Amino acid sequence: MKLLIPSLLALFFVACGDLSTPLFKISSNSSRSSVKVVNSSDVIVGSMTDSRDGQTYKTVKIGTQVWMAQNLNYKTADSYCYKDISSNCAKYGRLYTWAAAMDSAGIWSSNGKGCGYDRLCWWSTYPVRGVCPSGYHLPDTTEWKTLFTAVGGQRIDSTEWLWFESTAGRVLKSTSGWYRDGDGTDAFSFSALPAGGWSFDNIGYGDEGYDARFWSSGSYGSKYAYHMSLHDISDNAYLSHHIHKSGRYSVRCVKD
Repeated sequence: MKLLIPSLLALFFVACGDLSTPLFKISSNSSRSSVKVVNSSDVIVGSMTDSRDGQTYKTVKIGTQVWMAQNLNYKTADSYCYKDISSNCAKYGRLYTWAAAMDSAGIWSSNGKGCGYDRLCWWSTYPVRGVCPSGYHLPDTTEWKTLFTAVGGQRIDSTEWLWFESTAGRVLKSTSGWYRDGDGTDAFSFSALPAGGWSFDNIGYGDEGYDARFWSSGSYGSKYAYHMSLHDISDNAYLSHHIHKSGRYSVRCVKD
């Protein structure tokens, strides 16, 4: 089942119930002439082991950030395999509700405790570890934008309701697995796979091969949360809060 790709990507605001202060200001004449773009030959590939279950993940250093280069596959409550098929967890990692991604039960840290669907939550300190391994955390929107900048993405700001980065999607996507000629170059070894997800709106699994969606630690009101998404028909990388907290999507962790 193909889930609906949002046609309108809304302007981001400060997380957790404060819907009045923007996280950033859109400018029609913004420039990145002073921003240093990381050369793909300078990325550093490594690995890390999650001490909780012994799973080892590839990592990649892109600019100043170290990212897991694979989706998290740690089994916890409210985490799922795509279409409930265990082999899809091995292929794509697990899909998490936002509450699970934030560790709303407070098992690993206190920052995301109590965060979930139909709840407003506030945290006083960053980062939010969430379900990530020790030493890593769930990225916020600023960290996603830092990644986009590092790989040479260019902000498209034709209207105040759009935030997306041209070309960033193409270089972050894996070189295979995407439908409709949507494969990327994986120039920075980020290797984003089209894992799809589970949509509250469509009430079911879908989008495998078409979309990749990754949770962020930011909440938009009580029912929606921020996420980064990539799509098969686009070279862009998107940031949006137009996604339901009860959906099930991937987690990529970034090093503290």
